[in-house]
Amino acid sequence: MSFRDRLREAQRRHGSLLCIGLDPDPQMLEGRHIPSFLQAVIEATCDIVCCYKVNLAFFEVLGPGGMNVLLEAIAPVPPSVPVIADAKRGDVPHVARLYARALLEVYGFDAITVNPYGGPDALEPFLEYQDKGVFVWCRGSNPGAGHLQALPTADGRPFFLVVADMVRALDRGNAGLVVGATAPDDIAAVRRLCPDMPLLVPGVGPQGGDLEAAVAAGLDREGGGLIVVAARRVLYANGRPLEPQAVRRRAQALRDEIERARQKASSTQGHAGGG
Repeated sequence: MSFRDRLREAQRRHGSLLCIGLDPDPQMLEGRHIPSFLQAVIEATCDIVCCYKVNLAFFEVLGPGGMNVLLEAIAPVPPSVPVIADAKRGDVPHVARLYARALLEVYGFDAITVNPYGGPDALEPFLEYQDKGVFVWCRGSNPGAGHLQALPTADGRPFFLVVADMVRALDRGNAGLVVGATAPDDIAAVRRLCPDMPLLVPGVGPQGGDLEAAVAAGLDREGGGLIVVAARRVLYANGRPLEPQAVRRRAQALRDEIERARQKASSTQGHAGGG
């Protein structure tokens, strides 16, 4: 089963467009056993998410054993729930091929985020894995993203739309785009250009993205096509990690908020609905 099929099935089964980012912030988890914390989060939420995302930076900073910590942490994830490696890897083709092999074969992640700066031939080694998901960083959620990504190109389009168009042309049924919730107008522009591509949408927590606007902008023609990511918003409060049931309550509330936004947008825009 392809990544897109697995994702749609998890969205349908759990009635959810929510992806929890399993990001173990070292400052907030000081003294805590990271695998145990994340395992408890997974066990408390695996029936209300469509996937999980692990940002490799939070594990690489732990030193040589960081990837072993990651693998231990995600061990309880059910096979039916995909895991995205947020790595934003990208390089010349012969190096990109090794990045792809490492993360999609050696570590066995279901999907990966990649950087488009090397151009089409640097993306091809990732897209060759047609049963895996490849999310290309298109429009960031950070405040400075527009300094480069919104620059006009020779034909007048912003750079991020050139990226989206490039990915659309390369898509083998396994490509997606990362577009931040902090720029809903840009999400809408990407969706118009790529009507069927899944969008990975971070930024609805402390970064201040407008959830309702982002959902309305990013839904596809079937009323789905979105993966809304939250990490700090559901894992932590007041600089401390939440207990598993508190994480579940926050995740469930956010899932329901996303669903209300989806239903509102679907009824307004005439989408068919569904995950």
